[in-house]
Amino acid sequence: MHAISIEEIRNFRLRSHHLDRWYDRTEVEAVVGGCGMQNSPPGVWEAALANRIAACDGQWIERLLTEERTLLQAWSIRGVPLVFPVSGSHLFLSSLVAEEGERWIYTRGASWALEELGMGIEEALSLVERVMPNLDGETIVGKAALDRRIAGWVEGLLSPTLQAIWQQKSIYDPRGNQSLGEALVSFLLRPLSSKGLVVFAQRHGQEPSFTSYRTWVGKGIELVPPPQTTLVETFLHSYGPATVRHFASWLGCSPQQASRLWNEGHDRMEAVTVSTQRRYMLTQDVPALLNPRPLGRSTHLLAAHDPYLGLQDRAVICPHTEHQRIIWQTVANPGAIVHEGEIVGYWKSRKRAHVLDMELVVWEGAQLKGDALIPLAQHHAHVRGCTLGTLVIT
Repeated sequence: MHAISIEEIRNFRLRSHHLDRWYDRTEVEAVVGGCGMQNSPPGVWEAALANRIAACDGQWIERLLTEERTLLQAWSIRGVPLVFPVSGSHLFLSSLVAEEGERWIYTRGASWALEELGMGIEEALSLVERVMPNLDGETIVGKAALDRRIAGWVEGLLSPTLQAIWQQKSIYDPRGNQSLGEALVSFLLRPLSSKGLVVFAQRHGQEPSFTSYRTWVGKGIELVPPPQTTLVETFLHSYGPATVRHFASWLGCSPQQASRLWNEGHDRMEAVTVSTQRRYMLTQDVPALLNPRPLGRSTHLLAAHDPYLGLQDRAVICPHTEHQRIIWQTVANPGAIVHEGEIVGYWKSRKRAHVLDMELVVWEGAQLKGDALIPLAQHHAHVRGCTLGTLVIT
């Protein structure tokens, strides 16, 4: 069994996350498809893409999603909006469909609404699925408007008694602007997304818009994934060596579902040791893990929620617990300064019209000179359509 060092893991993950060199626009599907790119809060996926493809600008990014439609945005892993290649829909959508006896992930908060209606989640989901063809050929602007419209469609299927409950005010919204039915629909959007029944369409100003997978892509989604590729293989290629617990935490699913998905790719895994602990790696990736290559890029300013920061074994890239608390917060995470795969500081920015002010803090002991960060700060400002204003490096 191979013993793997932390340095080997960092080198491998920089390459698997496409941070080892600058990539070309023609490679965008591979870059985005590694493990998808989170887009919550809006805009973070563009920052992640710009850290991998140098010739990156807002107009080109917009074309990818809205004109070429080689990429798709939908609720996916961890229930967040995720951008991924349309060709990866079976991984980032269909794989999340619960099998019989498994709990639907990302729906835990729906229990109160279901109790009020006297329904189980499968019954409620079946009702909503019946009306979702109404979304074909239509685009709805705004998340609240989407909840309201779908809830209105479902209401027509209910008995007068259930309609009255459906129309009650929701305890989930203290302002009283949401009905119980709208709240339940909101919780069920994640399962509906995994079935290809709702995806994000073109953004309207500050408002997202929504339509069906069939309308946006031009065909229905395949619910049975091809056997040669599994979600756990995608995970291990990005975050391995890892364990099934790491996988369950990354996915946000039950141990039962994680075990099933893990076993789908188990015959293509190999056990290795990391600090005497057993972990697993894709067999085809072990040679690359054991033979680190020189990096074409060694320093990065990664924005919050970058895929590289989505790992579960945080100590691999951020050894000190007090530093981990700075990088991974409940809300308003800062960006991470990464050098040779290790987080060595953090950064924040503030936009003033078309000027971007930035503050970078490098932790003591980091083998990194501040001058190396200046062109990275300039690139980040350019991607955001700004000129770099005040730059403070501490």
